[in-house]
Amino acid sequence: MDIQGHKFLVTGGASGMGRNFTLNLAKLGGDVAFCDLNEEAIAEVEAEGEALPGKVVGFKANVASEDEVVALIKDVREAIGGLDGIVNNAGIFRDGLLVKADRETGEIKKMSLKKWQQVIDVDLTGPFLVSREFAAAAIENKHPGVIVNISSISRYGNMGQSNYSAAKAGLVADTKLWGNELARYGIRTGAIAPGFVDTPILQGMRPDVLEKMLRAVPLRRAANPDEIFLAVKFIIECDFFTGRCIDVDGGQVV
Repeated sequence: MDIQGHKFLVTGGASGMGRNFTLNLAKLGGDVAFCDLNEEAIAEVEAEGEALPGKVVGFKANVASEDEVVALIKDVREAIGGLDGIVNNAGIFRDGLLVKADRETGEIKKMSLKKWQQVIDVDLTGPFLVSREFAAAAIENKHPGVIVNISSISRYGNMGQSNYSAAKAGLVADTKLWGNELARYGIRTGAIAPGFVDTPILQGMRPDVLEKMLRAVPLRRAANPDEIFLAVKFIIECDFFTGRCIDVDGGQVV
């Protein structure tokens, strides 16, 4: 599928990698809708997209809400005249060890169910809902499409991220599953598992902590968001790719 002339939705598209994906798709001539919860950031991305070849339209929506996702897919299709592909990028962190004993008091601290559920709701249920509604509309209209899921190197299991690791591993499993289920309708799937990426989250870390983290990366640096977008572009454009995950992690092993 060519990006130019086609229509896409990016979730979590007003910041970090999502902002990069939104603007890069529009630079290549795609019409792009994106959603986020930050209205100010949505307006900024829309303004930045005004000069680009493709149309850029923002929506406020919570991907963890079934009602909001159903409305989002309908509104996006009306706003940009259809929908050919989605990038499930929206995600949150709520890190913490499963169980930890305080060194001084011996008090046992546990990851709360709230922290677990918040991440599962956004990072796993969100892509499920968006993909379901996108695929249903595509099948109803007898229209092919592509689903790109943003997973993470944490899918292999990263200490302090029981919730996030479970969600990102589940997303890769669903990518394979949906690839098999949806192929008969001309809908392809692909996942991307980035390692450390140079986004505001990483930029806000203490330099010494960041340096220690990057020592685990053979290339000794974080990825530029444009390098992750290359994988998004490949999955969209390669019509013989489906049901697989691409690791873009600088050779890092968790």
